[in-house]
Amino acid sequence: MRKQFVQSLKRILNTNEKTVLLLGDIGVFGFREELKNLPNRVYNIGILEQCTVGVAAGLSKTGITPFVHTIAPFLVERSFEQLKVDFGYQNINGNFISVGASYDYAALGCTHHCPGDIAVMSTIPTMQILVPGTSQEFDALLSQTYNNGSPTYTRLSEYENEQSHVVTFGKGNLIKIGKDATIVCFGNMLTTVIEACKSLDVTILYYTTATPFDTELLLNNFNKKIIVCEPFYKGSINHIISECLQTKEYNLYNIGIPRTFLTNYGTKQEHDINLSLDLKGIKEQIIKCLL
Repeated sequence: MRKQFVQSLKRILNTNEKTVLLLGDIGVFGFREELKNLPNRVYNIGILEQCTVGVAAGLSKTGITPFVHTIAPFLVERSFEQLKVDFGYQNINGNFISVGASYDYAALGCTHHCPGDIAVMSTIPTMQILVPGTSQEFDALLSQTYNNGSPTYTRLSEYENEQSHVVTFGKGNLIKIGKDATIVCFGNMLTTVIEACKSLDVTILYYTTATPFDTELLLNNFNKKIIVCEPFYKGSINHIISECLQTKEYNLYNIGIPRTFLTNYGTKQEHDINLSLDLKGIKEQIIKCLL
């Protein structure tokens, strides 16, 4: 998805003169030509994430559409107050595009993990949250939202689903219909969830927008067993599900990253296996929920 991010931003920068890209020492090589050719619209601010978000807010107030990009923990957790106050409170246009969550950069250790980004960002009432599962979906969602007047957080990953879907901001996709449970799946977990459910009689709903949440899709495909498959901390969007289903009786199950520090080094795939988030582990967890 990072390669698509570079391509998408280059297109936007070259077609909309009221856009500015602010980098935090991440993605500089990908935009080396733009840094040279558009010196007044592409900046490497450096490892100054709070300052970068503040600069972006100032630009937004003048009518410029800012894009801010760096690794998830540095963008979300280090700059949260600025995201909340400068953008969320004022509800001004801005685009915050991360990469690396939850533990795509597992080899760099826990400082580069960020499974809590969706939970944190969802506490900002005006923040739009996008969780695309492929490069194509990211490009479509970015085009739909980047200039819509609200702050938007987009969670990119180094790992993608095998197939793209036609996605619309604020809407989910119905992937499969079944009677034993409704699975709410986010982002790049979809391929694994589909494979895990091949022999299971379940409904699968695919979400690339976490907020605003498509409540109508879930209500129209309601089952008393709701299983949320999320590539971030378990329960990160449970408050959104609960608000959607407040008049219903249901059991809610979460399959995602446990709320603990992952202190081991290794690859993303090794972490997936260790956390039962590989194909085998997810299938076993879903079957256990169905019992």
